[in-house]
Amino acid sequence: MKRIINFDESFNFKDNLYILFLSAIIGGIFGFIYELFCYRIDLGYFVKRGSSYGPWIPIYVIGSILILFFTYGLKKRPLIVFILNVLITGLLEYISGFILLNYFNKRLWDYNTEIWNYGNINGFVCLRSVLFFGLSSLFLIYILIPVLINIYIKYTKFFIFVTKILSIIFILDIIIYNILN
Repeated sequence: MKRIINFDESFNFKDNLYILFLSAIIGGIFGFIYELFCYRIDLGYFVKRGSSYGPWIPIYVIGSILILFFTYGLKKRPLIVFILNVLITGLLEYISGFILLNYFNKRLWDYNTEIWNYGNINGFVCLRSVLFFGLSSLFLIYILIPVLINIYIKYTKFFIFVTKILSIIFILDIIIYNILN
């Protein structure tokens, strides 16, 4: 079968999917923690962000997948990875915000009202966010993926079990949240 992303030359299609799914969910949790503290600084109190019940934010899950699809193969060129991911995540954030506002009448974030919003474009994207996403993409590719590969190699069955459970919980969370809200 064709490989989506070659995390390791010895991995098959399923191996790659498990690592992709778990890294994406970790990306969603990372985004949840980032926003939790960012809004604590901005507002002075903690706010649960996102469009789910769980401790993850779906746009960060999608962003993690896009980062890996488009730039993991360029991992030998960190500057290119950073620049491309600033653009990729900036486009994802802008397009998502635009579609949510203009087609679903929902505004899930607005950089017009937040601190450190230099380079703000219509409240959908700002320089702080895309620079943070670019730095986070470096963490994802150069730190998280190698750690996950090592864990996968050493504890394959446990890794697969955890990935399946978290994936099911994540998908059910998104479905239930969107049905009830």
